[in-house]
Amino acid sequence: MNSAPPATPRRPGRPPRPDSAAMRARLLDLATQRFAASGVAATTIAHIAQLAGVTPAMVHYYFKSRDQLIDAVVQERLVPVIAYVWAPVPVAAGEAQEPPADPAATVRAFIAEIVGRVVRSAAERPWLPALWLHEVVNEGGQLRERVLRHLPADRLHAFAALIADCHRQGAITPGVEPRLVFLSLLGLTLLPLATSSLWRRVWQGDPQAQALDTEAIAAHAIAMLTGGLFSPAAPSQASTGC
Repeated sequence: MNSAPPATPRRPGRPPRPDSAAMRARLLDLATQRFAASGVAATTIAHIAQLAGVTPAMVHYYFKSRDQLIDAVVQERLVPVIAYVWAPVPVAAGEAQEPPADPAATVRAFIAEIVGRVVRSAAERPWLPALWLHEVVNEGGQLRERVLRHLPADRLHAFAALIADCHRQGAITPGVEPRLVFLSLLGLTLLPLATSSLWRRVWQGDPQAQALDTEAIAAHAIAMLTGGLFSPAAPSQASTGC
């Protein structure tokens, strides 16, 4: 009876590596979550290795330096979200052949779509609001310069230009600055999402407040933005005694 040849013993050294793509993605996810929770400055390669249950050398195998890891978080976790959120605003010649006949209706539609995309992105990525506020909006945020170069300036300019068109037509509330509207949009979505634990404590005895979800936040942002931006087309309906 022939016996199977003995297995070749594995050479001593590093243990076999897990699937490269899966491990790299996991390290990126853990780094992103840690950055959002503790801040980029307070996060080291050793912290990420500990979260992943691997050695720092393993992290360095996928990311040669801490800066390379941070760049990968921006490029692969934040940049796709930015592109997705602002994609509805057309800028290329093939995307918008002529100015919209009704700029106000167009802006309303863009606001609703962009707000929806921000809130959906945050629901799918719970780390997004805190990371954006702490590391991009906050003065001295570690990701600010890395992220700013990826903001779609052409789409933001096109968005502001549409609002300026509405202003010239008298459809915009006096005092609204078209170039600041996109910041109002981000503030009315990401701030409530990032501070959920805070305002839930403020309204801890209010079951309706505790039941507020991402859809309610999106509806609130759209109502505040469109209600504050646009001048009423006609006198409001008679008051109900308020």
